[in-house]
Amino acid sequence: MTLISSISGIRGTIGGLPGDNLTPEDILRFSKAYARFIMNISGNPNPLVVIGRDARVSGPMVQDIITGTLSAMGVSCICLGLTTTPTTELAVTHYKAQGGIIITASHNPANWNALKLLNDSGEFLNKEQGQTLEMLMNNDSSHYVPFSELGTITHAGNFVDEHIRQILAMPLVNVDAIKKAEFRIVADVINSAGAVSVEPLLRALGVEHIHILNGTADGHFAHNPEPLPAHLTELSETVVKNNAHLGISVDPDVDRLAFVMENGQMFGEEYTLVAVADYILGHTPGNTVSNLSSTRALKVVTESYGQQYSSSAVGEVNVVQKMKESNAVIGGEGNGGVIYPELHYGRDALAGIALFLSHLAQTGMTMSTLRHLYPRFVIAKHKISTEGSQRNFESLKLAVKQNFAQCQFDETDGLKLIFPDGNWVHLRTSNTEPIIRIYAESTDEHESDLLANKVMDVIISL
Repeated sequence: MTLISSISGIRGTIGGLPGDNLTPEDILRFSKAYARFIMNISGNPNPLVVIGRDARVSGPMVQDIITGTLSAMGVSCICLGLTTTPTTELAVTHYKAQGGIIITASHNPANWNALKLLNDSGEFLNKEQGQTLEMLMNNDSSHYVPFSELGTITHAGNFVDEHIRQILAMPLVNVDAIKKAEFRIVADVINSAGAVSVEPLLRALGVEHIHILNGTADGHFAHNPEPLPAHLTELSETVVKNNAHLGISVDPDVDRLAFVMENGQMFGEEYTLVAVADYILGHTPGNTVSNLSSTRALKVVTESYGQQYSSSAVGEVNVVQKMKESNAVIGGEGNGGVIYPELHYGRDALAGIALFLSHLAQTGMTMSTLRHLYPRFVIAKHKISTEGSQRNFESLKLAVKQNFAQCQFDETDGLKLIFPDGNWVHLRTSNTEPIIRIYAESTDEHESDLLANKVMDVIISL
């Protein structure tokens, strides 16, 4: 059982002992610290916070503790109920709130949950803000207000409708082209927030032939919720069986997006951002950003338009910061996270779907033909558990560097080894699980696995 605190919030497994798991005591302690943080940063003793959640079984319990705690400290709450992470982000600015909390453990299994924290711009807290919050959590001097000053708790209507309206208003979303394409689409919404957002979006885009998988929003995920090929066999099989043009997969909070091609094969989670960026750059010249663990295909596509690509540390807040610094017109992460600042600075699978379908419709291509337009790179994704381990990550990095002296090294986030031929391996500690992630990229699946295993052998031998 695990409890992980990071700059973006607190995440853990439900049940067990306080301090080791995500228990009511931990939720209370974290909610109090966030209330004080929002009061301090806004200068408002009675701030407003927007709260949304995915469909996890523990969601209502967690939400009740949060709202009760915030109200007791004089903070008012607007509860969106079951909704997506990007919808909550947009609602923060819509309601002119001082912050937001998203109750979701994203791609983690159903026994996990988390509090993901937003500032008044509907963006995740940066490193400095996260450190301030941690200090407040460790130095509790909470003050509860009298009954006459309790924060209000308001249950809002379905804000997903407003989210979809804003997506359709984006100039590069071509509803006419999507309607004319008459797409047949299968969507796996993993028994969570996608069940109340993906089909309404597709209907609004003019898609009539929709087959939904795992569409009951009860939080009992039909399979591992991370949208990886091994977990999407039902989606792939249904696409082929239904003679569909494509399949869509989202994670439980709908900020990650993956596609299945008409032949049942994966388009490639890494290539979600690449394809959307190709579409954006074809209409809006500008720079792009992705994180160090994402495919270099984005760099190739960006430079083909004469624009500049930049990389950032892993994590949405880091990508957003780099995007702002470089005036990027599109960015995101290779895990299927598309960030389009025309709408907002947050990973948004719904916006990604609308932009991707616009691109596909305007090309008139099949999914597999579109995929062949982009350079072929293959990323192997591995991990090593650190639970109960005494390994020191800095000593691991030193050992790896000594064993691969022929490489260039980037230590922006963990350690990235860049080989003379351009292939790379990136190792870093996860912010969401007690693991070390080891990603490797080359032009061949076997070679990528081989590179990753060579680095893993060094780590395991220590």
